[in-house]
Formats: sequence, structure tokens, C-alpha cells
Amino acid sequence: MGHRLSKIYTRTGDAGTTGLGDGQRVPKNSLRIDALGEVDEANAVIGVLLCEDMPDDVRTLLTDVQHDLFDLGGEVCIPGMSMISDRQVEHLENELDRLNEPLPPLKDFILPGGTRAAALAHHARTVCRRAERALVALAQEEKVNDGPRQYLNRLSDLLFVLGRVLNRAGGRDDVLWQKGRNA
Repeated sequence: MGHRLSKIYTRTGDAGTTGLGDGQRVPKNSLRIDALGEVDEANAVIGVLLCEDMPDDVRTLLTDVQHDLFDLGGEVCIPGMSMISDRQVEHLENELDRLNEPLPPLKDFILPGGTRAAALAHHARTVCRRAERALVALAQEEKVNDGPRQYLNRLSDLLFVLGRVLNRAGGRDDVLWQKGRNA
């Protein structure tokens, strides 16, 4: 990257536009920038989750996900670019299978909670779903590759399972929803 980020403010966005990776200027409220911001937020929430205690394999997986989300953001930032591969989506599927296999089958919905780490995984899941919806909206207006949407879809599933895994790592079970509890 050289000295590209040696000066943080540029004043080029003061008029309400921002630059894409290909040099094109777009309004800051464009669907592409909205999707990019949602992906960035998902990455930041995962960063907060990584501040918690967790098994080493989960920490490594989430760190790899953060790198993938930067690639995904790069793909969204540069129209026509392809950076998210089927291999990355398949990796999430394999990790989902590995982490979900030892968990007891769910018979009820679960609430986002238990340990702080599990609650943060659920928070990251909801932000990830929002990023996926933003990509779907963008794809209705502009050409977008399928890989980023598929990746975010699998990632939100993975974060759900990680909530369950992190509860168990913290000595807790799932927090089960009780229909009509307060009726």
C-alpha cells in the first residue's frame, strides 16, 4: 500500500460523494455505499466479538472471516471485481457442519444471549443479515456477483451456530424461547 493512507482526511467527500475503488465518484447514500457500510459494520462487530474469550479454533475462524469480509468489501467497492470465491463459501459450509455436528438438535427457537460472547455472535449475525439485504437491494439495481451474497448468507448461519458453541464454551446452554411466557 505504500504511503496511500498517510493522510486520513482528504476533503473529497465533503460534497456528499465518495470514491469507489475504480475511481468513480458516487453519492454517499448510494446502494453500493450502503452495502459496503453494512459489510464494514459486520466486520467491526466481529472485531468486538473477538475481544471475548473463546476457543482458539473459533478465534482463528473469525479472524479468517474478517479477512474475507475485507475482500468482500473490495469486491463491492470495485464494480465488476470478483474476490469472493466458491471456495470461501464452501469453507464456511464445512465449518458450519463441523461446529454444528456435536450440538444437540434444536427443538425450539433460541434467544440471543447466555454468555456475552454468544450474545455478540448473535448481534454480528443480525448485522450480517442486514448486509446481505443491502447486497440484494444493490443487485436489483446494478450487476453484483453471487459470491458475496452467498458468503454473507452462510456467515450469518455460522454466527448463529457460533452463538450456541460460545455458550457451551462459557458453561451455558442455549437460552430457549418460551412461547407465551408473558401472556
